[in-house]
Amino acid sequence: MIKETAPVRNAARQLVRELQLLDTRHSIKGFTFSECHLITELQTLGQATASELADILVLEKSTISRLCTKLIDDGYLLSVTDEADKRKKWLKLQARGLRAANRVNHYAQKQVQTALSFVAETDRHALSDGLDRYAKALRYSRLSRAYRIRPIRMSDNAAVARIIREVMTEFGAVGCGYSIEDPEVDDMFAAYPAPRSVFYVITQGQTILGCGGIGPLIGADHNVCELRKMYFKRELRGTGMGTKLLNSCIEQASKIGYKTCYLETLESMAHARHLYQKHGFNPLDAPLGNTGHSACNAWMARDLI
Repeated sequence: MIKETAPVRNAARQLVRELQLLDTRHSIKGFTFSECHLITELQTLGQATASELADILVLEKSTISRLCTKLIDDGYLLSVTDEADKRKKWLKLQARGLRAANRVNHYAQKQVQTALSFVAETDRHALSDGLDRYAKALRYSRLSRAYRIRPIRMSDNAAVARIIREVMTEFGAVGCGYSIEDPEVDDMFAAYPAPRSVFYVITQGQTILGCGGIGPLIGADHNVCELRKMYFKRELRGTGMGTKLLNSCIEQASKIGYKTCYLETLESMAHARHLYQKHGFNPLDAPLGNTGHSACNAWMARDLI
């Protein structure tokens, strides 16, 4: 793992240095880095609340409040009360703020263009894609601190059943031929006994927000497992926890000794299928085993190391 992380860490450190982020005296067109991000973000959004800016810029609300107060006092920002909700304040750029944002964007654009002139044109897409992937990974890492993955407990059964039924209903996967009708839904703890099965839940504090596990594929070779009942509540989606749970299931399946992992899903679950494909699952022309889920219309599998 150290061999894998060292190049990324070294590149990130050098990037921070070259952008002069370590020099607290450095500014762009007279603005601190935080102020630059705030005014250019507002230029893109048109308007936003302090709370929204705090989430976007990954800053404490108290820090955003201080930044906005200074920029308002200096004539760059305007705070406007929402007509429908007097408690809400919208932040907008004044004319002076728009001119400042244009200057900052011009500076940044020129900086990037100059740097890209030293990168082969054929490598530029890989560069931007790599930076985007790393930024997303850092975001997921930050968000994941609020969540925990652990094996299911008997006391989790009711909450897990609610999640399965809620998500499947959301995607219209209701009725005969769907896993929502499986008897195991009301007792997932008992349905995944060791040593050939494992089922996990994702929690935030005491609240369960997602689930998923693996078990033997019914009607198939004993070396084939099935990824089952992997569902997430809306608030968990987009946090990277789907990737983390999927990796946990795949790693555990390999440890148990399975050689192939199979899954069934729906064509309408595009985000889920994209996640599976990114992690080595390939589409199949027909189902494997005998799950009883005749309504599923997308089948995938991947080899396990």
